[in-house]
Amino acid sequence: MKAAKASLSKALDRPDPAIRLYLFHGPDEPGSRALAMRLLLGLGNAEKFIVTGQSVKSDPAALADEAGAMALFGGKRAIWIEPAGDDITEGVQALLDAPASESAVIALAGSLRKTSSLLKLAEAHPAALSHCSYVPEGRDMDRVVVDLARAAGLRISPDVAQRVASSANNNQAIAAQELDKFALFLGADRENPGELDHATIDLLGADSAESDLMRLGDFALAGRMEDLLDELSRLPHGGTEIPILRALQRRLLMLAPLRARVEQGERVDGVMALMGKALFWKDKPLIQRLLSTWSAERLAEAASRVSTLERQLMLTPVCDEAALGETLVTIARAAGRGR
Repeated sequence: MKAAKASLSKALDRPDPAIRLYLFHGPDEPGSRALAMRLLLGLGNAEKFIVTGQSVKSDPAALADEAGAMALFGGKRAIWIEPAGDDITEGVQALLDAPASESAVIALAGSLRKTSSLLKLAEAHPAALSHCSYVPEGRDMDRVVVDLARAAGLRISPDVAQRVASSANNNQAIAAQELDKFALFLGADRENPGELDHATIDLLGADSAESDLMRLGDFALAGRMEDLLDELSRLPHGGTEIPILRALQRRLLMLAPLRARVEQGERVDGVMALMGKALFWKDKPLIQRLLSTWSAERLAEAASRVSTLERQLMLTPVCDEAALGETLVTIARAAGRGR
């Protein structure tokens, strides 16, 4: 069934246990991903268990089996399929027909035709929920940011919401990530909301010397060790670690879904075209190289390493340039091995 716009927040924050499949589709793929991440929190901060569309296609019954299995170490988990398409329809049908299911399945697709078998199934079945994401603009994006902030446990004024939307370039996934980091820094959550102000954004926001900070992460991802070490030696003491890690996270967030499409058989230049004007022309050779060098699994591992370090640095008052350098050098070495 389709998720009504008015009830979408409730469906994500307080999911119905009867829903087995959540299909997020439409032209705003970052928006779909942000909604899916929000759903993970609603599902009890569920852990992502990634399943490829190709594996579902080759063994349709496996999806129902995986969703019906108990988590090995307990806790909540959700089956995550990205990118999703009509090739998983048979597997989804088996999931919906199964007598029971332990884990919800989250499928992220781009734009689907009205004739899509997956879309038709998701919209018709009572145990499935589908939502089409369109790129928000202007005040619509500001309202999206306010909703995302509320879900993260933040109170936010209209001018601050507008700034977050602008710094994220109207990308809901980046905005959601920014807000989650602000909430972590402020010690805020849904039960103990905190106030997000301009001072916090000045300290940690995405719009702080973005191009210079992005360069360090790009050197690491490209395996350019000499350039990386030279750049690290020029860093000022203290205060840049978090912004550098956040810039690298945004690069990884951009690469991950594109690489997943490459591993599904799409051409690198084709998936790069999906970025359109959002991809600066000077970055195209680098992005093409990174998509050819890094697998989806290794990108996920790098993102996990960066996120862990950021969390450690945010929860301690002591700056640690050595830990930042060690992480970037490790990523650069991994890039070298991937060639």
